[in-house]
Amino acid sequence: MRTWLSDQVRKRLGTFGLIAPSIAQCAVGAALAWIVAVHLLGHAHPLFAPISVMTCVGVGFGRRLRRVVELVVGVSLGVGIGDLLVSWIGSGPWQMALVIALAMTIAGLLNSGELFVSQVGSSAVLVAMLVPGEDVGGLDRMADALTGGVIGIVAVALLPASPLTIAGKHLSGVLDALSTVLEQAAEAIEKGDMDLAAEALECGRRTQTAVEEFEAALENSKEIIMISPLRWHHRARLTRYETAAVPVDLALRNARVLVRRTLAALGEASPPPAALAESLREVSEAALLLQLELGAGREPMLARQALLAVAARERPKNLGFSANVTIAQLRSIAVDLLEATGMDHDEASAALTPLDEPSDETTRG
Repeated sequence: MRTWLSDQVRKRLGTFGLIAPSIAQCAVGAALAWIVAVHLLGHAHPLFAPISVMTCVGVGFGRRLRRVVELVVGVSLGVGIGDLLVSWIGSGPWQMALVIALAMTIAGLLNSGELFVSQVGSSAVLVAMLVPGEDVGGLDRMADALTGGVIGIVAVALLPASPLTIAGKHLSGVLDALSTVLEQAAEAIEKGDMDLAAEALECGRRTQTAVEEFEAALENSKEIIMISPLRWHHRARLTRYETAAVPVDLALRNARVLVRRTLAALGEASPPPAALAESLREVSEAALLLQLELGAGREPMLARQALLAVAARERPKNLGFSANVTIAQLRSIAVDLLEATGMDHDEASAALTPLDEPSDETTRG
Protein backbone atom coordinates (compact mmCIF):
# COMPACT_ATOMS: atom_id res chain seq x y z
CA MET A 1 0.00 0.00 0.00
CA ARG A 2 2.81 2.38 0.92
CA THR A 3 4.59 1.66 -2.37
CA TRP A 4 1.38 2.33 -4.31
CA LEU A 5 0.87 5.64 -2.50
CA SER A 6 4.49 6.64 -3.13
CA ASP A 7 4.11 5.85 -6.83
CA GLN A 8 0.91 7.89 -7.02
CA VAL A 9 2.53 10.86 -5.24
CA ARG A 10 5.51 10.78 -7.59
CA LYS A 11 3.19 10.53 -10.58
CA ARG A 12 1.09 13.50 -9.43
CA LEU A 13 4.16 15.59 -8.66
CA GLY A 14 5.56 14.77 -12.09
CA THR A 15 2.30 15.82 -13.75
CA PHE A 16 2.17 19.00 -11.69
CA GLY A 17 5.72 19.81 -12.74
CA LEU A 18 4.57 19.81 -16.37
CA ILE A 19 1.57 22.09 -15.82
CA ALA A 20 3.17 24.42 -13.22
CA PRO A 21 4.55 26.81 -15.89
CA SER A 22 1.09 27.07 -17.46
CA ILE A 23 -0.44 27.86 -14.08
CA ALA A 24 2.11 30.65 -13.58
CA GLN A 25 1.45 31.94 -17.09
CA CYS A 26 -2.30 32.01 -16.46
CA ALA A 27 -1.99 33.78 -13.11
CA VAL A 28 0.52 36.42 -14.18
CA GLY A 29 -1.04 36.92 -17.61
CA ALA A 30 -4.59 37.32 -16.24
CA ALA A 31 -3.45 39.98 -13.79
CA LEU A 32 -1.52 41.86 -16.47
CA ALA A 33 -4.44 41.65 -18.92
CA TRP A 34 -6.77 43.15 -16.31
CA ILE A 35 -4.33 45.98 -15.58
CA VAL A 36 -3.83 46.78 -19.26
CA ALA A 37 -7.57 46.72 -20.01
CA VAL A 38 -8.42 48.92 -17.02
CA HIS A 39 -5.58 51.44 -17.10
CA LEU A 40 -4.67 51.62 -20.77
CA LEU A 41 -8.00 50.86 -22.45
CA GLY A 42 -10.13 52.48 -19.75
CA HIS A 43 -12.54 49.55 -19.36
CA ALA A 44 -14.12 49.34 -15.93
CA HIS A 45 -14.92 45.61 -15.93
CA PRO A 46 -12.81 43.84 -18.59
CA LEU A 47 -14.05 40.32 -17.92
CA PHE A 48 -12.92 39.00 -21.27
CA ALA A 49 -9.30 40.03 -20.78
CA PRO A 50 -8.33 37.55 -18.00
CA ILE A 51 -10.70 34.93 -19.40
CA SER A 52 -8.91 35.17 -22.74
CA VAL A 53 -5.54 34.66 -21.09
CA MET A 54 -6.67 31.48 -19.37
CA THR A 55 -8.35 30.17 -22.51
CA CYS A 56 -5.33 30.85 -24.70
CA VAL A 57 -2.68 29.57 -22.29
CA GLY A 58 -4.66 26.88 -20.47
CA VAL A 59 -2.99 23.87 -18.93
CA GLY A 60 -3.35 21.71 -22.02
CA PHE A 61 -1.02 21.19 -24.94
CA GLY A 62 -0.45 23.20 -28.06
CA ARG A 63 -2.38 25.23 -30.61
CA ARG A 64 -2.24 28.45 -28.58
CA LEU A 65 -1.94 30.68 -31.65
CA ARG A 66 -4.99 29.03 -33.16
CA ARG A 67 -6.84 29.45 -29.87
CA VAL A 68 -6.10 33.19 -29.90
CA VAL A 69 -7.67 33.55 -33.36
CA GLU A 70 -10.67 31.38 -32.46
CA LEU A 71 -11.08 33.22 -29.18
CA VAL A 72 -11.12 36.72 -30.66
CA VAL A 73 -13.39 35.74 -33.55
CA GLY A 74 -15.62 33.73 -31.23
CA VAL A 75 -15.96 36.58 -28.74
CA SER A 76 -16.68 39.01 -31.54
CA LEU A 77 -19.41 36.80 -32.98
CA GLY A 78 -20.90 36.00 -29.59
CA VAL A 79 -20.87 39.61 -28.46
CA GLY A 80 -22.38 40.78 -31.74
CA ILE A 81 -25.20 38.24 -31.66
CA GLY A 82 -25.78 38.81 -27.95
CA ASP A 83 -25.89 42.61 -28.24
CA LEU A 84 -28.24 42.43 -31.20
CA LEU A 85 -30.71 40.02 -29.61
CA VAL A 86 -30.66 41.62 -26.17
CA SER A 87 -31.44 44.98 -27.72
CA TRP A 88 -34.52 43.41 -29.34
CA ILE A 89 -35.84 40.98 -26.71
CA GLY A 90 -34.25 42.08 -23.44
CA SER A 91 -32.69 39.85 -20.76
CA GLY A 92 -34.05 36.86 -18.86
CA PRO A 93 -33.88 33.06 -18.70
CA TRP A 94 -35.74 32.37 -21.94
CA GLN A 95 -33.87 35.16 -23.68
CA MET A 96 -30.59 33.60 -22.53
CA ALA A 97 -31.64 30.21 -23.89
CA LEU A 98 -32.55 31.74 -27.23
CA VAL A 99 -29.31 33.73 -27.42
CA ILE A 100 -27.21 30.65 -26.67
CA ALA A 101 -29.06 28.47 -29.17
CA LEU A 102 -28.82 30.97 -32.00
CA ALA A 103 -25.23 31.99 -31.28
CA MET A 104 -23.93 28.41 -31.06
CA THR A 105 -25.93 27.34 -34.11
CA ILE A 106 -24.40 30.08 -36.21
CA ALA A 107 -20.95 29.30 -34.79
CA GLY A 108 -21.34 25.59 -35.54
CA LEU A 109 -22.27 26.33 -39.14
CA LEU A 110 -19.23 28.59 -39.54
CA ASN A 111 -16.66 26.50 -37.68
CA SER A 112 -17.14 23.14 -35.93
CA GLY A 113 -14.15 23.70 -33.62
CA GLU A 114 -15.10 23.01 -30.00
CA LEU A 115 -13.36 26.11 -28.62
CA PHE A 116 -14.89 28.39 -31.23
CA VAL A 117 -18.45 27.19 -30.66
CA SER A 118 -18.20 27.23 -26.87
CA GLN A 119 -16.56 30.66 -26.90
CA VAL A 120 -19.34 32.11 -29.02
CA GLY A 121 -21.93 30.65 -26.67
CA SER A 122 -20.22 31.80 -23.45
CA SER A 123 -19.66 35.28 -24.87
CA ALA A 124 -23.31 35.55 -25.76
CA VAL A 125 -24.25 34.47 -22.21
CA LEU A 126 -22.05 37.15 -20.66
CA VAL A 127 -23.59 39.77 -22.86
CA ALA A 128 -27.14 38.58 -22.24
CA MET A 129 -26.98 37.93 -18.49
CA LEU A 130 -23.89 39.18 -16.69
CA VAL A 131 -23.36 42.63 -18.08
CA PRO A 132 -26.67 43.91 -19.40
CA GLY A 133 -27.21 47.62 -19.18
CA GLU A 134 -23.55 48.52 -18.73
CA ASP A 135 -22.10 51.16 -20.97
CA VAL A 136 -19.79 48.68 -22.61
CA GLY A 137 -20.00 48.03 -26.32
CA GLY A 138 -19.12 45.01 -28.37
CA LEU A 139 -15.93 46.62 -29.63
CA ASP A 140 -14.74 47.07 -26.04
CA ARG A 141 -15.27 43.39 -25.28
CA MET A 142 -13.51 42.42 -28.50
CA ALA A 143 -10.59 44.63 -27.49
CA ASP A 144 -10.51 42.92 -24.08
CA ALA A 145 -10.43 39.49 -25.73
CA LEU A 146 -7.64 40.52 -28.07
CA THR A 147 -5.68 42.05 -25.19
CA GLY A 148 -5.97 38.87 -23.16
CA GLY A 149 -5.00 36.70 -26.11
CA VAL A 150 -1.91 38.75 -26.91
CA ILE A 151 -0.81 38.87 -23.27
CA GLY A 152 -1.37 35.12 -23.03
CA ILE A 153 1.06 34.55 -25.91
CA VAL A 154 3.53 36.99 -24.36
CA ALA A 155 3.30 35.07 -21.08
CA VAL A 156 4.13 31.85 -22.91
CA ALA A 157 7.08 33.56 -24.59
CA LEU A 158 8.53 35.12 -21.43
CA LEU A 159 7.63 32.37 -18.93
CA PRO A 160 8.11 29.31 -21.11
CA ALA A 161 7.95 25.72 -19.98
CA SER A 162 10.83 23.50 -21.04
CA PRO A 163 9.87 21.95 -24.40
CA LEU A 164 12.46 19.22 -23.97
CA THR A 165 11.09 18.24 -20.57
CA ILE A 166 7.56 18.04 -21.95
CA ALA A 167 8.49 16.03 -25.05
CA GLY A 168 11.01 13.87 -23.19
CA LYS A 169 8.64 12.85 -20.41
CA HIS A 170 5.94 11.76 -22.83
CA LEU A 171 8.33 9.94 -25.17
CA SER A 172 9.63 8.13 -22.10
CA GLY A 173 6.08 7.00 -21.43
CA VAL A 174 5.81 5.54 -24.93
CA LEU A 175 9.20 3.80 -24.83
CA ASP A 176 8.57 2.49 -21.32
CA ALA A 177 5.31 0.99 -22.57
CA LEU A 178 7.07 -0.59 -25.56
CA SER A 179 9.82 -2.00 -23.37
CA THR A 180 7.31 -3.43 -20.90
CA VAL A 181 5.26 -5.16 -23.60
CA LEU A 182 8.37 -6.77 -25.14
CA GLU A 183 9.67 -7.86 -21.74
CA GLN A 184 6.34 -9.46 -20.88
CA ALA A 185 6.25 -11.24 -24.24
CA ALA A 186 9.79 -12.55 -23.64
CA GLU A 187 8.81 -13.92 -20.24
CA ALA A 188 5.73 -15.58 -21.73
CA ILE A 189 7.87 -17.31 -24.38
CA GLU A 190 10.45 -18.49 -21.83
CA LYS A 191 7.79 -19.98 -19.57
CA GLY A 192 5.46 -21.11 -22.34
CA ASP A 193 2.73 -19.29 -20.44
CA MET A 194 -0.30 -18.22 -22.45
CA ASP A 195 -1.71 -16.29 -19.49
CA LEU A 196 1.40 -14.11 -19.38
CA ALA A 197 1.11 -13.55 -23.13
CA ALA A 198 -2.54 -12.54 -22.68
CA GLU A 199 -1.51 -10.05 -19.98
CA ALA A 200 1.13 -8.63 -22.31
CA LEU A 201 -1.49 -8.25 -25.04
CA GLU A 202 -3.84 -6.43 -22.68
CA CYS A 203 -0.98 -4.14 -21.64
CA GLY A 204 -0.18 -3.45 -25.29
CA ARG A 205 -3.77 -2.51 -26.04
CA ARG A 206 -3.61 0.23 -23.42
CA THR A 207 -0.59 1.94 -24.95
CA GLN A 208 -2.21 4.08 -27.62
CA THR A 209 -3.07 6.77 -25.09
CA ALA A 210 0.64 7.24 -24.37
CA VAL A 211 1.29 7.71 -28.09
CA GLU A 212 -1.46 10.31 -28.43
CA GLU A 213 -0.21 12.19 -25.37
CA PHE A 214 3.30 12.23 -26.80
CA GLU A 215 2.04 13.59 -30.12
CA ALA A 216 0.19 16.38 -28.30
CA ALA A 217 3.22 17.10 -26.12
CA LEU A 218 5.46 17.30 -29.19
CA GLU A 219 3.15 19.82 -30.83
CA ASN A 220 3.14 21.84 -27.63
CA SER A 221 6.93 21.77 -27.45
CA LYS A 222 7.26 22.89 -31.06
CA GLU A 223 4.88 25.77 -30.41
CA ILE A 224 6.79 26.88 -27.30
CA ILE A 225 10.02 26.99 -29.29
CA MET A 226 8.32 28.93 -32.07
CA ILE A 227 6.82 31.48 -29.64
CA SER A 228 9.62 31.89 -27.11
CA PRO A 229 13.06 33.21 -28.12
CA LEU A 230 14.30 31.88 -24.76
CA ARG A 231 13.83 28.33 -26.08
CA TRP A 232 15.10 28.70 -29.64
CA HIS A 233 18.37 27.00 -28.75
CA HIS A 234 16.41 23.77 -28.10
CA ARG A 235 15.43 23.35 -31.74
CA ALA A 236 18.15 20.86 -32.65
CA ARG A 237 17.44 18.59 -29.70
CA LEU A 238 13.69 18.71 -30.28
CA THR A 239 14.29 17.62 -33.88
CA ARG A 240 15.48 14.26 -32.52
CA TYR A 241 12.14 13.81 -30.77
CA GLU A 242 10.32 14.72 -33.99
CA THR A 243 12.41 12.14 -35.87
CA ALA A 244 11.45 9.48 -33.34
CA ALA A 245 7.73 10.26 -33.19
CA VAL A 246 6.31 8.28 -36.13
CA PRO A 247 8.74 5.31 -35.94
CA VAL A 248 8.09 4.84 -32.22
CA ASP A 249 4.35 4.85 -32.84
CA LEU A 250 4.83 2.21 -35.54
CA ALA A 251 7.05 0.16 -33.24
CA LEU A 252 4.37 0.10 -30.58
CA ARG A 253 1.71 -0.91 -33.12
CA ASN A 254 3.98 -3.71 -34.34
CA ALA A 255 4.57 -4.77 -30.74
CA ARG A 256 0.83 -5.25 -30.27
CA VAL A 257 0.74 -7.50 -33.34
CA LEU A 258 3.82 -9.35 -32.08
CA VAL A 259 2.21 -10.12 -28.72
CA ARG A 260 -1.02 -11.23 -30.37
CA ARG A 261 0.90 -13.67 -32.58
CA THR A 262 3.02 -14.79 -29.62
CA LEU A 263 -0.16 -15.74 -27.80
CA ALA A 264 -1.31 -17.71 -30.84
CA ALA A 265 2.11 -19.34 -31.31
CA LEU A 266 2.19 -20.64 -27.74
CA GLY A 267 -0.87 -22.73 -28.58
CA GLU A 268 0.65 -24.24 -31.75
CA ALA A 269 2.73 -27.36 -32.22
CA SER A 270 5.83 -25.25 -33.02
CA PRO A 271 6.01 -22.55 -30.34
CA PRO A 272 8.44 -19.63 -30.56
CA PRO A 273 12.05 -20.64 -29.84
CA ALA A 274 13.53 -19.65 -26.50
CA ALA A 275 16.19 -17.64 -28.34
CA LEU A 276 13.45 -15.26 -29.47
CA ALA A 277 12.93 -14.20 -25.87
CA GLU A 278 16.54 -13.04 -25.74
CA SER A 279 16.06 -10.96 -28.89
CA LEU A 280 12.89 -9.43 -27.46
CA ARG A 281 14.76 -8.40 -24.33
CA GLU A 282 17.57 -6.88 -26.37
CA VAL A 283 15.09 -4.75 -28.32
CA SER A 284 13.36 -3.85 -25.03
CA GLU A 285 16.67 -2.67 -23.59
CA ALA A 286 17.45 -0.77 -26.81
CA ALA A 287 14.17 1.14 -26.42
CA LEU A 288 15.24 2.21 -22.92
CA LEU A 289 18.68 3.18 -24.24
CA LEU A 290 16.99 5.33 -26.87
CA GLN A 291 14.99 7.02 -24.14
CA LEU A 292 18.09 7.76 -22.04
CA GLU A 293 20.22 9.02 -24.92
CA LEU A 294 17.54 11.36 -26.28
CA GLY A 295 16.88 12.66 -22.77
CA ALA A 296 20.59 13.39 -22.35
CA GLY A 297 20.71 15.23 -25.68
CA ARG A 298 23.05 12.71 -27.29
CA GLU A 299 22.94 11.05 -30.68
CA PRO A 300 21.41 7.63 -29.86
CA MET A 301 24.40 5.59 -31.02
CA LEU A 302 24.28 2.95 -28.26
CA ALA A 303 20.63 2.21 -29.00
CA ARG A 304 21.43 2.02 -32.71
CA GLN A 305 24.28 -0.45 -32.16
CA ALA A 306 22.10 -2.67 -29.99
CA LEU A 307 19.36 -2.70 -32.61
CA LEU A 308 21.79 -3.40 -35.44
CA ALA A 309 23.01 -6.45 -33.52
CA VAL A 310 19.46 -7.79 -33.31
CA ALA A 311 18.74 -6.96 -36.96
CA ALA A 312 21.84 -8.82 -38.12
CA ARG A 313 20.90 -11.99 -36.25
CA GLU A 314 19.90 -14.83 -38.52
CA ARG A 315 16.27 -15.87 -38.57
CA PRO A 316 15.43 -19.37 -37.27
CA LYS A 317 13.90 -21.82 -39.74
CA ASN A 318 11.19 -24.45 -39.60
CA LEU A 319 8.87 -22.55 -37.30
CA GLY A 320 5.10 -22.49 -37.12
CA PHE A 321 3.09 -19.77 -38.81
CA SER A 322 2.51 -17.61 -35.72
CA ALA A 323 6.14 -17.95 -34.57
CA ASN A 324 7.28 -16.78 -38.02
CA VAL A 325 4.93 -13.79 -37.81
CA THR A 326 6.27 -12.99 -34.34
CA ILE A 327 9.84 -12.91 -35.64
CA ALA A 328 8.78 -10.83 -38.64
CA GLN A 329 7.17 -8.31 -36.30
CA LEU A 330 10.31 -8.15 -34.17
CA ARG A 331 12.31 -7.38 -37.32
CA SER A 332 9.83 -4.61 -38.12
CA ILE A 333 10.17 -3.18 -34.62
CA ALA A 334 13.94 -3.18 -34.98
CA VAL A 335 13.63 -1.23 -38.24
CA ASP A 336 11.17 1.21 -36.64
CA LEU A 337 13.51 1.91 -33.72
CA LEU A 338 16.51 2.24 -36.02
CA GLU A 339 14.58 4.93 -37.87
CA ALA A 340 13.83 6.53 -34.50
CA THR A 341 17.59 6.81 -33.94
CA GLY A 342 17.89 8.80 -37.17
CA MET A 343 18.58 6.14 -39.82
CA ASP A 344 16.54 6.32 -43.00
CA HIS A 345 14.17 3.49 -43.85
CA ASP A 346 16.23 1.92 -46.62
CA GLU A 347 19.38 1.89 -44.50
CA ALA A 348 17.54 0.41 -41.54
CA SER A 349 15.87 -2.27 -43.68
CA ALA A 350 19.20 -3.17 -45.27
CA ALA A 351 20.56 -4.00 -41.81
CA LEU A 352 18.19 -6.99 -41.55
CA THR A 353 19.47 -10.45 -42.37
CA PRO A 354 17.88 -11.54 -45.68
CA LEU A 355 14.94 -13.88 -45.16
CA ASP A 356 16.28 -16.48 -47.59
CA GLU A 357 19.68 -16.70 -45.89
CA PRO A 358 20.03 -20.04 -44.04
CA SER A 359 20.63 -20.01 -40.31
CA ASP A 360 23.73 -21.49 -38.60
CA GLU A 361 21.66 -24.47 -37.46
CA THR A 362 20.54 -25.20 -41.04
CA THR A 363 24.10 -24.82 -42.37
CA ARG A 364 25.51 -27.17 -39.73
CA GLY A 365 22.73 -29.67 -40.42
